[in-house]
Amino acid sequence: MADDHPGSAAPTAAAEPWQWGEEVWRGHVERVRAGRSLRPAAWPGGARAAVALSFDSDHETPALRDGETRPGKLSQGEYGSRVAAPKILDLLRRHSAPATFFMPAVSALLHPEEARSYAAEGHEVGIHGWIHERNMQVPPEAERELQMRSADTLERVTGVRPVGIRTPSWDFSDRTLDITREMGLLYDSSLMADDDPYELLAGGEPTSVVEIPVEWIRDDAPYFMMERYAGLRPYTPPRSVLGIWRDEFDLAYREGGVFQLTMHPHIIGHRSRLAVLAELLDHIAAHPGVWYATHAELARYVAEQAGLAAPGLPAPGSPAPEGSGR
Repeated sequence: MADDHPGSAAPTAAAEPWQWGEEVWRGHVERVRAGRSLRPAAWPGGARAAVALSFDSDHETPALRDGETRPGKLSQGEYGSRVAAPKILDLLRRHSAPATFFMPAVSALLHPEEARSYAAEGHEVGIHGWIHERNMQVPPEAERELQMRSADTLERVTGVRPVGIRTPSWDFSDRTLDITREMGLLYDSSLMADDDPYELLAGGEPTSVVEIPVEWIRDDAPYFMMERYAGLRPYTPPRSVLGIWRDEFDLAYREGGVFQLTMHPHIIGHRSRLAVLAELLDHIAAHPGVWYATHAELARYVAEQAGLAAPGLPAPGSPAPEGSGR
């Protein structure tokens, strides 16, 4: 049968990847792609590099998402709000370092004073799903509704409308970019195609959506997570992680680029790990010409420097915009 051949123009839905025709595998690759680099020629105030710190304030939501409702697991997340978040805010205050807190809407509803404190101290609060759902496993219409509902909830709790998103677990479905464009969001921070910001392409076409890329190397979770009944254990000593992150910053500084870091209060906020973050910020402070920016500030600056049009135009085939989703 023709569909069984690797070069077939129309492989069946059940075809193995090695049987896909070029239009199939190329279509998957080009659905969402990195466009032009948005690293600017100069940073504000003549800074040599930009630093974008972020914290995913998940707290209890990953457990709730998985249907885990027992107190033991939930208490792990509660630590992030009860103990870690105040310490993190104090550390950022001492370094005059703004940050972005990506917060699931359910976290904001569980801890509204925490969410409001982020905004009150000049930090950004970004979209991070409703209950830290895996958006590649929910129907497209549910992903859209949850993303819009999350934005509405964060605005209601904090008084500030979010302009950016980090998808929960960095899951990015075939529909995520369409929804992000429909909502008119300025940026995404879930993908990994560069060290520095870039413009997202949809089907090869520019979108004006800024991507502030993440990487597992610059995330505390792979180094420090622990699951009692699984094989997941924190094998990397905190001081070794400090060395990795310090090298990441040093090279970004040398190149004149962006050092972006992703952390979680319930993970980085423990004493031995918060000490690592404090040392890292001291190391950064020893370098002249560093611009600390929230993800929104970074995205706005690189978009303006590159002359990007305002985002928000629906992708071809997207549903008609419906305002904010209220």
